[in-house]
Amino acid sequence: MSPVILWFRRNLRLYDNLALRAAAESGRPILAVYVSDELDAGGASRWWLHHSLSGLDSALREHGAGLLIRAGRPEKALSRIVEETGAGTVFFSRRYEPVARAQERALETVLNGTCDVFGVDDSVIRHPESVLTGSGTPYKVFTPFWRAASGPGEPEQPVSRPAGFETTTAGLDPGDVDALRLLPRKPDWAGGLREMWTPGEDGAFERLDVACSIAGDYVEHRDRPDLEGTSRLSPHLHFGELSPRQVWHEIRAATTGASQKGADALLRQLYWRDFSAYLLFHFPRLPDEPLRAEFRDFPWTDDKEGLEAWQRGRTGYPIVDAGMRQLWTTGWMHNRVRMIVASFLVKDLLVPWQAGADWFLDTLVDADLANNSASWQWVAGCGTDAAPYFRIFNPVLQGKKFDPMGDYVRRWVPELERLPAKLIQEPWKASIDEQKSANVVIGEDYPAPIVNHGEARNLALHAYRAIRKQDQ
Repeated sequence: MSPVILWFRRNLRLYDNLALRAAAESGRPILAVYVSDELDAGGASRWWLHHSLSGLDSALREHGAGLLIRAGRPEKALSRIVEETGAGTVFFSRRYEPVARAQERALETVLNGTCDVFGVDDSVIRHPESVLTGSGTPYKVFTPFWRAASGPGEPEQPVSRPAGFETTTAGLDPGDVDALRLLPRKPDWAGGLREMWTPGEDGAFERLDVACSIAGDYVEHRDRPDLEGTSRLSPHLHFGELSPRQVWHEIRAATTGASQKGADALLRQLYWRDFSAYLLFHFPRLPDEPLRAEFRDFPWTDDKEGLEAWQRGRTGYPIVDAGMRQLWTTGWMHNRVRMIVASFLVKDLLVPWQAGADWFLDTLVDADLANNSASWQWVAGCGTDAAPYFRIFNPVLQGKKFDPMGDYVRRWVPELERLPAKLIQEPWKASIDEQKSANVVIGEDYPAPIVNHGEARNLALHAYRAIRKQDQ
């Protein structure tokens, strides 16, 4: 009996996997294939991918055989497997990045007439083409998008893991996850990632349990990086170890009464995720070009020293530096802090938002092209759903408000751990005696601010007003 091919992409799970369900219902042996195509090129993402693929391979072996690992262009790798095995259908889950959509078109072209190609949509709640304005154009603001996308009601119920399906290698060399060389070479910088994360479907279920337990307090705690108040589901969703349907229904089922308010706010974030994919689908230049045309003439600076200080967490602003060090160590950063550090880069340093987006893509374990691009454009003020450019985060006030006792800063900027809460967000105001008492000398043990926020804010506002006048 000829097999069918299940092409795994960003759906590295067995539960609520519509492509797997369709392949299993064919009644034929399944060739489970993963093709490494460099779309997850960032170092942190590659680390996660290695472990997620290893976990999926082990789970598939319980059904006969594990993953076939290939590298290169997916249409070439898959067409070769079709030729070698006589497979009659390729099942896969669609993606919405421009390169991924091009891969799907290329596969359909190469296999036209020789093999059926069957794509499913299970990485977002609503397909990007299913939510349009009355005039048939894409929404450009989140709230009306959310109303339209959520109008049909709750997402469909997730499907169970198929029982009794058979996987096979059909006599082919299975390949090896290790051969993809996804893990860091010397030096091994992934210790913090290993300590914090458990990639794979099992780890995703564990994290979902935690998310359910904190959902009721989400509104009160979500902006506090010093508290465990966010779901941290983003990397599991990014790699498709969970579907948004699973997240929605598990959290909804776990919350009742007063906790529903927190659950509603948390579940709304799934639509923010959908909106990012939606924007990338309809505006494929999103990662590279500002959606607001006037920003093409924005007077960005080429501040290499400032960019490097930001990347290393050495700006002299503790909440910014704490976030950047958390990112480097764990591959993740609290969402409120992501906004603060992004604002600092593009509005205090006037470094182009694309430079920050590139750094995040390389260092985040949840480095999703759509989320990353849309979020950076939002902060920079050049996106469709952007905050006004004059909304410039003050890193000191943000630190005092959302890390009031300085616990987050102390964890990630240990040079400052002995400073009192009243000084920890602006340590340059500590007297010499206070610095000596805290065993830190500003300008030596910890940098003085690399820029004056008030002055930088005025420069940013001047630049913004200038491009607005040009556009009028």
